[in-house]
Amino acid sequence: MTTSEPTCPAPVPMHRLHFEKPGPPRRGELPGGTTAWLVSRYADVRQVLSDPRFGRAGLYAADAPALSDVPDLVNDPDLMFNQDGPDHLRLRRTLRRAFTPRAVARWRPWIAAIVEELLDRLEARPQPADFVVEFALPLPVAVISRLMGLDESAWDRLRHWSEHAFSDGTHGGDQVAAARTEFGAFGADLLAERRRAPGEDLISGLVAAADEEGDVPEAQLVSLVCGLVAGGHDSTMTMLGNALLYLLGERRETWPRIGADEEAAGRVADRLVHLVPLGDDRGSARHAATDVEVGGVTIPADAIVLADCGMANRDPEVFPPATLHDLFVPLEAPTLSFGAGPHYCLGAWLARTELQLALHRLAARFPDLRLAAPMDAVAWRTGTTSRSPRRLDVRW
Repeated sequence: MTTSEPTCPAPVPMHRLHFEKPGPPRRGELPGGTTAWLVSRYADVRQVLSDPRFGRAGLYAADAPALSDVPDLVNDPDLMFNQDGPDHLRLRRTLRRAFTPRAVARWRPWIAAIVEELLDRLEARPQPADFVVEFALPLPVAVISRLMGLDESAWDRLRHWSEHAFSDGTHGGDQVAAARTEFGAFGADLLAERRRAPGEDLISGLVAAADEEGDVPEAQLVSLVCGLVAGGHDSTMTMLGNALLYLLGERRETWPRIGADEEAAGRVADRLVHLVPLGDDRGSARHAATDVEVGGVTIPADAIVLADCGMANRDPEVFPPATLHDLFVPLEAPTLSFGAGPHYCLGAWLARTELQLALHRLAARFPDLRLAAPMDAVAWRTGTTSRSPRRLDVRW
């Protein structure tokens, strides 16, 4: 259920990953040999992600098989994504208002200003310039840092902690545990600081909302802060690097329209999120609390279910093959790249806005932007559950 061994990602661009045709739920195995059910059709995946009988917390019960031997953030039972029911809703309510489309629209002007500042810096660099170092990484880091009231002095540490938070198993357990301890201490200190001196930032709002909500365990708040920091920049950085590689390497004909039309750039951003996965690992895992019929197949209680969003996003019954790769056609149905149901990604609107603004203004500013080396020569960033170019040299 992965494209390769976790320690050796497939050496192909993410947009070229092969996806089988989706079909009825079927038995399979996790990399460690644990039996699981693979769900791949669009309607079936939406059901698994939305039905409360399929949850995350059951994956971390005392008698459940371990999903990973590495103590990373993704498998922390205190993480909001790994909570279900009232516990999950309590945490989600503390953040929901901060990431509404209306809230993100208010942020749009200063996000655009950050984009322009980074483009100024890029333009001043000798050519070829590394797009990852100059743009793909600093943009989401600057955005999440502004939202959380952090300064640039923390950026290197945040990147280090994030790499270990999303470890793919290649980091040693002790190494990951040490980074997690440091990351957790940072999150706890940040919460304590905002309680003493609240401001207009996201963490101050989180503290106030948690106090108003009541009964939110401190460990869950710390995991929430760490998850925001790590997820807030890793996914957008990954999307930007993979998107530019695809557009400049294989879809250069789209570049002029992306630069000329911001609305069209938004549709391209939607298609790219839909088509290009963040990593090689397939499937969002869930635990079946009881017997549940999915797509005409009964999945038994206590089963582990992998909802393969990549296959579902290519379901020909929902996304016609004729328009699947037309980047300017609006999606025929909501993408599953951000999930669905109660665990739908809260940062979806922010990620889309960053990607849209970045691609549009990059194409407008650098209409002749091009790769400085063949696509197949790209070295990949590995060691985490996401994968994107480690370096991407460009000229203009």
